[in-house]
Amino acid sequence: MLIVLTCILVPVALLAVWVENIALDTDRYVATVAPLATDPAVQDAAVHRITEAVGTKVNGRQAVGDIADWLQKQGLPPRAADAVRGLGPQLDSAVNQAVTKVATRVVDSDAFATVWTTANRAAHNAVVHALTGEGRGAVGINGGTVTLDVGTAVDKVKQELVDAGLKPADKIPQVDKQLVLFQSDQLGKFRKGAHLLDVIGNWFPVIVVLLGVAGVLLAHRRRRALARTALGAAFACLVVAVALIVVRDYYLDHLPPQVQSKAAASAVFDTLLRFLRVSLRTAIVLGVVIALGAYLVGPGRLPVAVRGASDRTADSAARWADARHVGTGRAGAWTLAHRRALTLAALLIVALVFALWNHPTVLTVVVLVLVLLAVLAVLALLAAGGRVQLDAARGKPADRL
Repeated sequence: MLIVLTCILVPVALLAVWVENIALDTDRYVATVAPLATDPAVQDAAVHRITEAVGTKVNGRQAVGDIADWLQKQGLPPRAADAVRGLGPQLDSAVNQAVTKVATRVVDSDAFATVWTTANRAAHNAVVHALTGEGRGAVGINGGTVTLDVGTAVDKVKQELVDAGLKPADKIPQVDKQLVLFQSDQLGKFRKGAHLLDVIGNWFPVIVVLLGVAGVLLAHRRRRALARTALGAAFACLVVAVALIVVRDYYLDHLPPQVQSKAAASAVFDTLLRFLRVSLRTAIVLGVVIALGAYLVGPGRLPVAVRGASDRTADSAARWADARHVGTGRAGAWTLAHRRALTLAALLIVALVFALWNHPTVLTVVVLVLVLLAVLAVLALLAAGGRVQLDAARGKPADRL
């Protein structure tokens, strides 16, 4: 029961850590959302919303109508005055194009990325409470809708328009335009569960590990129990990873009307969850590695053959070195006498390094496994050198013990 419970709770613990990192670690949160400022889909959505917020629309028909009437009073022929009145739509289009061009230049500039990062960092206190429905600052929560205030970017566009010579833009009133990041009718339920995970986030992973250790220690066949626990946890993480794909497709297929850009919504979803996905992949790889290690130290035919081949290779290398008067000295004899304890110490050290590693990834697992294999290879060579010296002292041929 402990092992089954551990397998189920491993992905839940990863979710708890992810919630804590996003909600409580400002640098982690900013690092998560920073790429959105340069994402093309998000930039296009921002240009559209900022252009709407600026709202600089010259009434082309009225403006050219007034000009035509004045020119007609000055003696302009009626046909020519009618031609001037027909320029109204073209004037509207030209003004709108100018606003869009300036908005695009602002969003594509480094200034927008700076505004985006600054706004998110300043609003992180709101993000801490976002999952409990208490959004403040640039990030807001209203029901199931999460928004980001782009008012600063709107002010930047207004100033750019004025500097470009479009004086009417100076009369644009202050706006408080919100860019909808995502919406879910179930957000309230998610907030309650996420808040609970946030409260116990610091201790929940430790509790899960202790449950797994207890389950393995209480098992009759501990090595097999360890392998099954690792594979079960990896499978549970794989199920959650697949579930995220299904949830993503469902979410994008049922976007509310407030979300005008499906591509931007997809970018936001993928960006916010990317660290969780990395954690799930890391847990899957780690589970497979632990299960494989538990199998290779067992009594099976293949593990015995692999260990035997490794020892024979080490013995051959030691005999080759001894024939050339290269030995391991006291280090070899000491390693031979304490090899089991040294191997266990190496395993514990690697496990401790992984546990203390800040945000481990699949690459972290691979590097630590390679380091462990290198240490075990060095121990095997030293032990083989010790066996050669022991056999030489006894006057026996250097066979593998």
